[in-house]
Amino acid sequence: MMRRRDCVLAAALLLGAMGGGVAASQPAERDAGIYAPKIPPQSPPLRVEVVDGQRFRDIETGQAYQLYGIDTCAPGQTARLGRQPWPCGTMATAWLVTATLNAWLACATLREEAGERLVRCATAGHPDLAADMLRAGVAVAKPGTDADPAIRAYALAEQDARKAYRGLWSSTFQMPWDWRASHPAPSPARSEATR
Repeated sequence: MMRRRDCVLAAALLLGAMGGGVAASQPAERDAGIYAPKIPPQSPPLRVEVVDGQRFRDIETGQAYQLYGIDTCAPGQTARLGRQPWPCGTMATAWLVTATLNAWLACATLREEAGERLVRCATAGHPDLAADMLRAGVAVAKPGTDADPAIRAYALAEQDARKAYRGLWSSTFQMPWDWRASHPAPSPARSEATR
């Protein structure tokens, strides 16, 4: 009886070993039918240089990124606290520089748009950069659309900043998308002609 159990155990081990060899050779045969996205869902960690309050570039590849779901004051835009104007665009850029300076970013790419990757990013000190910008009051949540629904966590972070009158919410300011519409960026040809 003991001998039969040993034989069954040996046969099972032998089949397992043979099956492992077959399984190891199968992935090479299946690779042709595996789907792989064109853009990796998460890029390798990167170091960046900040362009403005919501955009940055990978310092090694030059790839442009934009934080998804938020907007910040444009570089020339100001807000007003009482009678004192302050550069809200510069403050948003400074906040992002401080958060990303000498830090590795891990970014999840949502899609590519106009040559930039729309991303949600984190650093060791900021589990979600955009949400932390909203909580600090240096950014506003973009309104949701059919194609891009609003992110609930971002709406709550903005609401928290509003209630505490942090950053922009302590001041009078124009929504960044409205400000940009009324202050079109100069075309490259026009700015070169003025030099």
